[in-house]
Amino acid sequence: MKSISSQMSNATMKRSFVTFGISLSIVAIASLCSRSWGKPPPQEWNKPKQVRRFLSPRPRCIASLAQTAKVPLQKMSFQRLKYVGLDSKLGDELTKPGLCATDKLLTKIDCTDNVRWDEAERQSLIQAVDRSLYYLSTPKAASSYRKQSQEFGLERVRRSLVRFKELLLTTDSPTVLEQAVKNEFDFYQSIGKDGRGKVEFTGYFEPTYTASRVRTDKYRYPLYRKPPSFNRWSQPHPTRAQLEGQDGLAGDKSLLKGHELVWLSDRLKAFLVQVQGSARLNMTDGTTMSVGYGGTTDYPYVSIGAELVEDGVFTKDELSLPKLLDYFAANPQRLDEYLPLNNRFIFFRETNGKPPTGSLGVPVTGDRSIATDKTLMPPGALALIVAPIPDVEPTGEIDTRVVSRYVLDQDTGSAIKGAGRVDVFLGSGPLAGERAGRLNGSGHLFYLLLKE
Repeated sequence: MKSISSQMSNATMKRSFVTFGISLSIVAIASLCSRSWGKPPPQEWNKPKQVRRFLSPRPRCIASLAQTAKVPLQKMSFQRLKYVGLDSKLGDELTKPGLCATDKLLTKIDCTDNVRWDEAERQSLIQAVDRSLYYLSTPKAASSYRKQSQEFGLERVRRSLVRFKELLLTTDSPTVLEQAVKNEFDFYQSIGKDGRGKVEFTGYFEPTYTASRVRTDKYRYPLYRKPPSFNRWSQPHPTRAQLEGQDGLAGDKSLLKGHELVWLSDRLKAFLVQVQGSARLNMTDGTTMSVGYGGTTDYPYVSIGAELVEDGVFTKDELSLPKLLDYFAANPQRLDEYLPLNNRFIFFRETNGKPPTGSLGVPVTGDRSIATDKTLMPPGALALIVAPIPDVEPTGEIDTRVVSRYVLDQDTGSAIKGAGRVDVFLGSGPLAGERAGRLNGSGHLFYLLLKE
């Protein structure tokens, strides 16, 4: 729905919860392919970017340990567990600044005792667990787990979720839950992108925009259904510019004419819906519509955020969704230059009000669902992340702190590759988008299995 980074499969969403176009959360620039572009010859410097990029050396993909390791998860020693903090979001007093915060080295934790449950957050986590349990009961899960190691067998993952849910329902507080989990579960840490546990985190969300069922002078930028003839399209598929025009206004000249689903008033917003893979739309006729991933052309994603960083518009640390939006608002002519660089084109379908759905076929839950590389990680499993998560403080401001969160691995994305990448679903609407746009940093990923 992504990076705001990344592109999902059904909401691989096929992410779509896509986190593919802009990466860093909408903009997840940290991909496993490090760019080593050489400078084009001086006589080519003045050529358009679309031409220059094909004249320059191709990106060099560095095979990371996370991609090549046979065992991307390693059992964690009990001694190190004391540096993994409790889930501050589950307690009504634990979200205050300074409480239960863990530093980047996992060497400091400060929590309070006798904290009461935040019931809304507890129920949200229970719901996410139930969705994973449903998935694990399906033939799809049985097929997927035939590819997993014996240690991460389907039955052990299922029993782990059942016991974790029992603890959520019966323990007196988040602090008691934390101790019970450490006593009863084994922790398996992802080796990360460096073989030492470093994982890059980004965020994605479901945007909410205004749209029209008909084209007007204001609402000109369409989202498209997948054409019935799509499976007969020849390879290579048409590029983004060929499908929607260099300016996004191909209209009657588009190969997709007649397959428009809705129109938006802003080209970048239409593009971001493709990045995220889903959206809630407030229609101009007073109704609402939800749309989700309906298919994609066969191209790798190109991160617009990474292209801006490469061109020196931003540094990687500076880039965020708000800055990206501000930049294109001040330089709208550059949309025609940058957006066509991402040829991966997403089609949509109406979802009739259903919540955003991940690659496992179950709804994703804000702050409780993550997307990982499912060729490596156990689908539907219980995990704990220690990551720099932006959240709303009592003052109303958004602040980023390194915190612990129990999550369920329920999604994937075309830009989420290797043991060193995680995309966190942060919910729906503008606030979720603001948070997702700021989530860009390093942390750690642990999977939890009931001890045998």
